[in-house]
Amino acid sequence: MTATIPAQTPPAESGTRLVTRYFSEPDMVAAGVRDMPGCVATMEKMFALLGRDDYRMGGANHNSHGSEILFPDESPHERMPKNGPDRRFMAMPAYLGGEFHTAGVKWYGSNIDNRRSGLPRSIHTFVLNDADTGAPLAIMNANLLSSYRTGAVSGVGARHLAPAGATVAAVVGPGVMGRTALEAFAAGVPTLDTVKIKGRSQAGIDSFVTWVRRNLPQFTTVEVVDTAEEAVRDSQVIAYTTTAGTGAGNYPVLDPEWLSPGAFVSAPACLNMPDEWLASDAARLVLDNRSLYESWHEEFGEDAFETVGIIGNKFLELEKRGVLEPGAVSDIADIINGDTPGRLSEDDIVIYSVGGMPVEDVAWATVLYRNACEKGIGTVLPVWDTPEMA
Repeated sequence: MTATIPAQTPPAESGTRLVTRYFSEPDMVAAGVRDMPGCVATMEKMFALLGRDDYRMGGANHNSHGSEILFPDESPHERMPKNGPDRRFMAMPAYLGGEFHTAGVKWYGSNIDNRRSGLPRSIHTFVLNDADTGAPLAIMNANLLSSYRTGAVSGVGARHLAPAGATVAAVVGPGVMGRTALEAFAAGVPTLDTVKIKGRSQAGIDSFVTWVRRNLPQFTTVEVVDTAEEAVRDSQVIAYTTTAGTGAGNYPVLDPEWLSPGAFVSAPACLNMPDEWLASDAARLVLDNRSLYESWHEEFGEDAFETVGIIGNKFLELEKRGVLEPGAVSDIADIINGDTPGRLSEDDIVIYSVGGMPVEDVAWATVLYRNACEKGIGTVLPVWDTPEMA
């Protein structure tokens, strides 16, 4: 597979007849959802469009992460769910222009107790729509779609901001997010050959090591370490992909003293670092999309970092407090489009905040839908021959 995007989306209709196409998880695999180099290239194209404002997401500022249903700590009704870790439903809509020109929405329910039953914490479904008629082009199982696009965003950052010739990667938090981040690092930085792993459970670590050796042969050295400090020290490309409870006091802390000159850190999960160091000349701070964090601040207030532990929320908080100078934080889209320089020196330490956006799902879903149509993958479902009400 390649990341080439066919010029047009196959129509969902002929005359008034309307069909949609359903993709199971095996269908998504057959369509190429696990093609990480292709996904990284697609995310790079998506970011270029973001930099040109050829996209829309939800919310008043058109950049909302999504709309979520949260539950009370104590439910007044017998069957209403109660608040808990990752207990929510969420809808994430977006439109993406350019050669994509599609819209869509990811809808998912999340419950950490799912793992007791052997299910993923979150179960995702994606609906892709024709941007002109609004017709549903496809209904997709979206767990792999979501995981791969999240990882690929870290790969885009590493491609543009990792030190030249980097050989040593580190993963702090070897879960699903850690897997796709490392796979994307491999696609974005092909010189990597060593990975250090810090996890919490031996079973999780063993599973991750087995996966690396089976799927990423470029990592000829795989080292399991006991502490985050051991993982970070002397590593050049680092992913922080740990989960933690709400509140900055619960987030893992990365001590800047551990970082080597030139290190690149991707943070698609919660992470904390000292204010004074983030405000120093030692740190180069990069966001996946400034407007996404502005939307979080509008929704949750000045302490959005306490609610949404993505470190980019802290960058904006420091700006508003005057700790960071205006212009100290860059967007990856501006770097990709050449409007902002990437590395200013080989010793730049880069902290890259990854918040996750529905335009990423739209981009990768569009590529996979067009691939699947070309290959005859998926189940075609009738919507109507002629609508009852038009």
